[in-house]
Amino acid sequence: MQIGPYKLDNPLILAPMAGITDRPFRILCREMGAAMAVSEMVTSNKQLWHSRKTQLRLDHSGESTPRSVQIAGTDPVQMAEAAQFNVDNGAQIIDINMGCPAKKVCSVMAGSALLKDEALVATILTNVVSAVDVPVTLKIRTGWDPKNRNATQIAKIAEDSGIQALAVHGRTRACAFKGKAEHETIRAVKSRVNIPVIANGDISSAEKAAHILKLTGADAIMIGRAAQGRPWIFREILHYLQHGKNMAAPDTEEINNILLKHLKNLYDFYGELAGVRIARKHIGWYCKQHAAQLNNIDSFRQRINQVESANIQLEQVAEFFSETGKLLAA
Repeated sequence: MQIGPYKLDNPLILAPMAGITDRPFRILCREMGAAMAVSEMVTSNKQLWHSRKTQLRLDHSGESTPRSVQIAGTDPVQMAEAAQFNVDNGAQIIDINMGCPAKKVCSVMAGSALLKDEALVATILTNVVSAVDVPVTLKIRTGWDPKNRNATQIAKIAEDSGIQALAVHGRTRACAFKGKAEHETIRAVKSRVNIPVIANGDISSAEKAAHILKLTGADAIMIGRAAQGRPWIFREILHYLQHGKNMAAPDTEEINNILLKHLKNLYDFYGELAGVRIARKHIGWYCKQHAAQLNNIDSFRQRINQVESANIQLEQVAEFFSETGKLLAA
């Protein structure tokens, strides 16, 4: 798939997720097979641009091309300024958030709440595209509730505004992450526009990825929650798409090695105290994803969530996976 001057190596993209797709996680998922990883959203409120949180989100050191940064807001002028600000700080693609269903985002009429105002959508997209000399992409939902699915209309507005790729999550804003994603609307969007379309929502296995690509006719797929604690899902999907069969799942030793590397990168990026605390949710996701393989998960998680030292956290993770590996081998 081509986005402006950037040709992706494969059709697999890591979705932007607030508090999750930081630089360590983006780099890890790229190493595991994702062709592109979209950053956490950066607010268009310039008063927050110099906060520690935003400064960390602007750090793209060591990231591969293309570097895609998502921006969020409601004011067309501010969004254009935010796009230019992020390009000046290393963004090679600007992604506009009109897909987030979170209350704190929608309460200020940002994210997927914007889908209610098609005229404002057009103004924001036109302003942002005009403000930067890099490709601009858009992420949306199918509409704001099941009775008001307007993704096809938004897609045409996006194409006419100069958007160069469109990601569609197969749920409405009202659905949040509940229920089953529907991909028929994504298929309808793909049939109406000539820009690349990326399918998103409930892509949790290699088989589902292949099915949704075929069903929708999408040019690529975007993986979000399924990559939490399972970053190798990208290589699994790629192997299935190339060979038509599943690859072997990683054993506990490999899971341990991937997790330990991830934790060390979190400490380096955030510092020890913040890194250890942020690492807890990732450790929990790794354990949750592999509950069938791992033993005594609940007691381990209780212990690990009390740890404040990076060295102790690393030691306890390594010990837990080592013991689990021995039990499985016995």
